[in-house]
Amino acid sequence: MIMLAASQGFTLALSMIIPIGSQNSMLLTQGINKNHHLMTAALFMLYDAILISIGVLGGSFILSSNDTLFTLLTWGGIVFLLAYGAMSFKSAVVSMADNSAALINQKSLKVVVITSLIVTFLNPHAYIDTVMVIGSVGGQYSGDAKFYFLMGAISGSIVWFSSLALGAAKLSVVLAKPKVKRVIDTLIGLVMWFIAWSLLMSWLAR
Repeated sequence: MIMLAASQGFTLALSMIIPIGSQNSMLLTQGINKNHHLMTAALFMLYDAILISIGVLGGSFILSSNDTLFTLLTWGGIVFLLAYGAMSFKSAVVSMADNSAALINQKSLKVVVITSLIVTFLNPHAYIDTVMVIGSVGGQYSGDAKFYFLMGAISGSIVWFSSLALGAAKLSVVLAKPKVKRVIDTLIGLVMWFIAWSLLMSWLAR
């Protein structure tokens, strides 16, 4: 039972985190630019651990049972994702042909930390994935099984963000090419808008 709980937490966390979201898109960009990408990954691991813990330990019930809060989160998420998608589309059409553009993309550690906080805690979709979805499943367990589910879910976040940061940095020469970067930005924009649409459909169906 304990191993089952841990493996379920691990696989559920991966299924929630792997699809491109605002955290993944930021980490991918930081990795491509080799700009504080390991610190960014560590911050996202910490934030997810906090949100997942809140959900598993009871926060999911509060969110799911409060229609007003759920509505605020949903519409906040829709607006956030539409804006983030628009920024990705804008980035896709900006020329990145010379090295000076790459220098512009370098951010200070302070900016990276602030941006990581924004794309996580001002993104209601993060609460829906971690607190509501993962939390509601983890809330079905009790005792040691709940603890192992929580550890499994947090481990899934650690594995994914570390792999993405290291992978993006390793493939940065290829991924940083203007044409490839333009495709990546376009795909991120499309995914952000698709997630916004899915949030709207979930709200309408509630």
